[in-house]
Amino acid sequence: MTATDVRVDAGAPTTSAEEGGAALHRSISGPVLLAGLTIALAGACIAGAAFGAFEVGAADVVRTVAHHLGLADRVADPLVDDVLWEIRFPRVVLGVVVGASLGCAGATMQGTFANPLAEPGIIGVSSGAVLGAVFQIVSGFAPLGTWSLPAGAFLGGLVSVLAVYASARADGRTEVVTLVLTGVALNALLGAVIGLLTYFSDDEELRSITFWTLGSIAQATWPKVVAVLPLAVVGITVAVAASRKLDLLALGERSARHLGIRVERFRFAMLALTAVLTASAVAVSGIVLFVGLVIPHLVRMVAGPAHRVLLPASALGGATVLVVSDLAARTMAAPAEIPLGVLTSLVGSPFFFWQLRRTRATQGGWA
Repeated sequence: MTATDVRVDAGAPTTSAEEGGAALHRSISGPVLLAGLTIALAGACIAGAAFGAFEVGAADVVRTVAHHLGLADRVADPLVDDVLWEIRFPRVVLGVVVGASLGCAGATMQGTFANPLAEPGIIGVSSGAVLGAVFQIVSGFAPLGTWSLPAGAFLGGLVSVLAVYASARADGRTEVVTLVLTGVALNALLGAVIGLLTYFSDDEELRSITFWTLGSIAQATWPKVVAVLPLAVVGITVAVAASRKLDLLALGERSARHLGIRVERFRFAMLALTAVLTASAVAVSGIVLFVGLVIPHLVRMVAGPAHRVLLPASALGGATVLVVSDLAARTMAAPAEIPLGVLTSLVGSPFFFWQLRRTRATQGGWA
């Protein structure tokens, strides 16, 4: 039984979410969408590995992958093999992991908040992660060596989410509006602290801080991929497993409680899951805006609001978009490289304005 079925049987008034569920049967089916996105992601990965300052043929890309997986004895030209395996492939795979994490986190956040305009950064996780990284850069405190920066960013993101949740909680429960407003306030505070640390940094530190504030996966390595891949796989798997509960939560807190959902506990678990996915992504890429906002919207417009399709499709869509965006970032202004976060903001912000006007028009105003 789906969330839409429950709403109809309960005699609740028709909502835009229910209309979206009905539209699901008139739009692309889930398996077809997931298959199409998987093919698109595979094509984007091949293109991302093939194109750049040193162009490589698609056949060489496939042959190199097959060789390193033990499926082929012959290797491409040693130079081609080194460029692909040591430089291109880590960057492409890291783009897949970061994009999938942000896309799934955005869809989970929107389902948890029952708000189509929510995105992971709204609870302060991105700003907290950047503050953790900037503090490491300016203070020089590096107990974990080269891993101190990503570790500091990851912990900063988690701490900021816990601070938002604790501040917004009152009388044993947390209201969504209070949570969002607390996140906005914390984002402003963290932004001010980041600005203050930036003011006191030197030129070398400023260059490092720029990476975290503008976003990039140019420093991708296999160890970074190995560090964040398990978090992404486990996080996305847990989110997909919670699809039915997210559908029930869309009915409203009261209905969800009647249907057996412990709303407060479940919401905290989803916030923690979103924090882990986002913080791990930001810890290796810096702030990459709008992926978690735009991708779930596009998927929802095509396949409807059912989370069993929305969550994996958002992960695949986010991965595809980020790989393509990174390819554009390093080729559009070659030999220079456009910051990845800048490029996604240039594309995502017009979509946000359009979605804002569309939402207001369909609801007949905000009041």
